[in-house]
Amino acid sequence: MTQLLPLVDGIPPVRGKRGRPIRRPLAVQGDRAYHSRRHCRELRKRGIRPILARRGTAHGSGLGKTRWVVERTQSWLHCNRRLRVRYERRADIHEAFLTLGCIKICHDALKGSFC
Repeated sequence: MTQLLPLVDGIPPVRGKRGRPIRRPLAVQGDRAYHSRRHCRELRKRGIRPILARRGTAHGSGLGKTRWVVERTQSWLHCNRRLRVRYERRADIHEAFLTLGCIKICHDALKGSFC
């Protein structure tokens, strides 16, 4: 939860249509660990709408309807033992295996089978 703001600030520009590239997302989703007044205030200062589950509220905030895409993809990446437990010390080697895992996911999606 201490890395939310550096993560948002580290987002690279998104290229697309002509003109100035988009630097920040319109909204950020997160679970209860990320909810605090400070985080919400800082995200709003950056022009980002915080969609964070409040602490102390019952489950069923509705965030799972869109967050499952991220959880599902991480689950598919963890089918590869080398990505489940990080053995590499060098970030470039780990990123290479992560890229290979993403290629495998795309290949399996086109083929119609996962893991």
